[in-house]
Amino acid sequence: MKAPVASRIPPAGDRRRLRVGLLGGSFNPAHSGHLQVARLALSRLQLDQVWLLVSPGNPLKPSAGMAPLAARLDSARAIADGRRIIATDIERIVHTRYTIDTVRGLQRRFPNIRFVWLMGADGLAELPRWRRWTGIAHALPIAVLPRPSYNHRALAGRAALRLGHARRPSREAPVLADHPAPAWIFLPAPQTDISATALRQAARGTWPGRRSGR
Repeated sequence: MKAPVASRIPPAGDRRRLRVGLLGGSFNPAHSGHLQVARLALSRLQLDQVWLLVSPGNPLKPSAGMAPLAARLDSARAIADGRRIIATDIERIVHTRYTIDTVRGLQRRFPNIRFVWLMGADGLAELPRWRRWTGIAHALPIAVLPRPSYNHRALAGRAALRLGHARRPSREAPVLADHPAPAWIFLPAPQTDISATALRQAARGTWPGRRSGR
């Protein structure tokens, strides 16, 4: 019998037994593309929850145009349901900035949760720029979702080639959380080209991350 699904993430951790997808990002702002990824992951990977990890500050993104954390967290909560899709600023609470530190910290705090890292093809293409990126790949399984114009570059890129031996067929998506890392899949799915940048441009004057003047 499955453990009950809790609606909050205690920073100190607990011993719940769940399968959880981690979707990190700036969420500047959160949008329907993030929600699509979360819902697909829940269904295709047979997860209990997806945690939207709203970053206090992405080391690979400029601070100019970045909305305050509170505003970005609110936008993530607006697309979450608070039960199976949960928005959290746990990285701020536990003082981690890099994905490798966040993952290791969560694994220490929640030793019985089977985590899967969720990313788009753009993230896979960029992965070698992340701090200790091979450590991330060896810490937990990774599910990669397609993104228009990034897929070919990502699958022919450095990370995909380096981790080629660990790639699993997409039919194994329902058991990816059970695979020992390194293990990753490219998950065929409907693609969306919506971006936070486009949403900010469309909402200039209302989104708090916008810069005044030119």
